[in-house]
Amino acid sequence: MTQPEGKFALIGAGPMGLAAAKVLKQQGIDFQGFELHSDVGGLWDIDAPRSTMYESAHLISSKTMTEFTDFPMAPEVAEYPSHREMARYFRAFADHFGLRDHYRFGAEVLRVEPLGGSGEGWRLRWRDAGGEHEEIFAGVMIANGTLSEPNLPAFPGTFDGELIHSAAYRSAEQFRDKRVLVIGAGNSGCDIAVDAIHHGKSCDISMRRGYYFVPKYVFGRPADTLGGAIKLPMWLKRKVDGMILKWFVGNPQKYGFPAPDYRLYESHPIVNSLILFHAGHGDLKVRADIERFDGNTVYFKDGSASDYDMILAATGYRLHYPFIDTAELNWQGDAPHLYLNCMHPDRDDLFVLGMVEASGLGWQGRHEQAEMVARYLNGLRAGEAGALKLQAEKAAGFDRATGGMQYLKLPRMAYYVDKATYRSAVTGWIRALGGKAAA
Repeated sequence: MTQPEGKFALIGAGPMGLAAAKVLKQQGIDFQGFELHSDVGGLWDIDAPRSTMYESAHLISSKTMTEFTDFPMAPEVAEYPSHREMARYFRAFADHFGLRDHYRFGAEVLRVEPLGGSGEGWRLRWRDAGGEHEEIFAGVMIANGTLSEPNLPAFPGTFDGELIHSAAYRSAEQFRDKRVLVIGAGNSGCDIAVDAIHHGKSCDISMRRGYYFVPKYVFGRPADTLGGAIKLPMWLKRKVDGMILKWFVGNPQKYGFPAPDYRLYESHPIVNSLILFHAGHGDLKVRADIERFDGNTVYFKDGSASDYDMILAATGYRLHYPFIDTAELNWQGDAPHLYLNCMHPDRDDLFVLGMVEASGLGWQGRHEQAEMVARYLNGLRAGEAGALKLQAEKAAGFDRATGGMQYLKLPRMAYYVDKATYRSAVTGWIRALGGKAAA
């Protein structure tokens, strides 16, 4: 394959885009960044055009497990920072590493098309305040995020009240004096339900399946900081962590929550104790899955029904890359099938960065992904053995780095990986490509 020479286009200035910009700059790879908003931060900037942030949002992982290793958050920042604190953090990151000058802000990418096979270039068309523009690049790195395109399922019947997706939720004032039903009990759904409890007339939550609930603090410390350097096999980790959850959480089923029909860690847990607190106090009623709508009445699959003024669907997001044909991304099922979730099997001039989720991966895990890609490009251009080995391995066929975990067959889990398996593979390639990443 022809190796890509020249400038890359980097789409997005959210956390993943910034991590990529930093390592591209450090590795001496020429690039031009494009960002729709007027500033960096991606969805963490609540004022960004496609942000899905809401006023009460905070990190669900602790700052020490989330931050970039070489750019820690200030000591005075709370252990679970708010979205505004996170937006400030990413702006400071961009300033510290001198990344702003590499971006065109207010630039919406409209179309990305290959001129031929790998290494033959890409045509990128974008729009800004000055009109539409076009430029040829050696390659493209897509880092526009995974949480901007709402996944709103269709429900039988018609609802006469207000129906919104959580992407359109900003403030608890939207619930004022309303009977609220939240559909979906992911982390955002549970956060938003707590807002509705305090500001609406009433709040119910409809769930299709059960979840494992994890407290934010265990023994006075952020729960995700426990465990240290001891690496347990998954069967034992499930046993130990399951016991800790019983101690600190108890049995959510006694509050009406359905029991999970899968094992711990086969889906993402809910990091929220307040939802259980309010359910235990009778402030929240857990409802079954929805059967149909009829006016203001919602009928549930367990035969019950109730009336609501507002329904908020916290039903997640779907991957969305509207400026490129899905065929170019080796799309299979619900997500692109890429080596280590970022590298095309047959092309060395197209990368999707940040399309990866894992419990505890943090921004550092994503930074490592970007470093692997940058070092790979430099290695290819120099004809280094490590890069040629990686090129051959990704072209030979591969499975997602699940570490044997049987994740739920859901769109949101289609790009989920096992943290230990994934980071071990990525950092191994970084070392093979001349870096010094830790194991």
